[in-house]
Amino acid sequence: MIKILANDGIHPDGKLLLEEAGFEVDTNKVPQEKLAEVLPGYDVIIVRSATKVRQDLVDACPNLKIIARGGVGLDNVDHEYARSKGIHVCNTPKASSRAVAELVFTHCFSLARLINQATREMATGDFEKLKKTCSAGIQLRGRTMGIIGFGRIGQEVARMAIGLGMEVLATDPFVAEANIEIKVFNSPEMSLNVHINTTSMEEVLRKSDFITVHVGGKQAIIGADEIAKMKDGVILVNTARGGSINEDALLAGISAGKIGGVGLDVFVGEPTPRPELLNHPRISVSPHVGGSTQEAQSAIGMELAEQIIEKLG
Repeated sequence: MIKILANDGIHPDGKLLLEEAGFEVDTNKVPQEKLAEVLPGYDVIIVRSATKVRQDLVDACPNLKIIARGGVGLDNVDHEYARSKGIHVCNTPKASSRAVAELVFTHCFSLARLINQATREMATGDFEKLKKTCSAGIQLRGRTMGIIGFGRIGQEVARMAIGLGMEVLATDPFVAEANIEIKVFNSPEMSLNVHINTTSMEEVLRKSDFITVHVGGKQAIIGADEIAKMKDGVILVNTARGGSINEDALLAGISAGKIGGVGLDVFVGEPTPRPELLNHPRISVSPHVGGSTQEAQSAIGMELAEQIIEKLG
């Protein structure tokens, strides 16, 4: 029997699908330092962000057939090395796109209407003064959403932005254009198709009122030089990778008044982000939950199960 270790868990829907296919699924968490002892007894490991599957662990598990990562990236898996050893590596790029895009707009709305600041100050602050402050909020309609990284998540952000009446500017070195289909809920015959050609990073930085980052890798895409090119009062959102926006440059930009607000779901120092980020009244934060909704977790579990079943039969 095929044995699967879902070390970072799996939604019950995905677990049931695997068990109905005749696989044994173990959801008991094995500490990272114990995996080299335990994992050789399994054919498949399922991980999210917490568990790391590095070269030494791959070498310790000659029977491993599949490494399945629930989520978009593969940062915690030495995937090229694993594939060189004949191990199938997969992830779930489609399942959580909507959840991440909705979180982007959660932060955008909060920052645009100063909800984050109001939440912090209403219990102890001056109500009338705070009311005046929050009345300076802005609407998203008619503003420009800049999207850095125009894959599935970036395109989902574009879909929502268009629905809100925003202009969209997107940049991506690997995506030249995209056709964004907008459907009316429960009315499939009613849809709108919007064709978007990507543009330069320079144009996105100069013209956008909101900028959201959706790129992989650990390098900073936005630093001091990029922030200097942006509009005054720009709102930045990072739900991609900690450090995609340089945190020092970000704090400097807020202090100088260049940046109007920042939404962060990811941090360099996870799970202990810098206090300056967590406590700033113009930074809206969430604990790395971009793809972690009930619906997304179910979709991730099902997509993982389907890929494993397809590969192993």
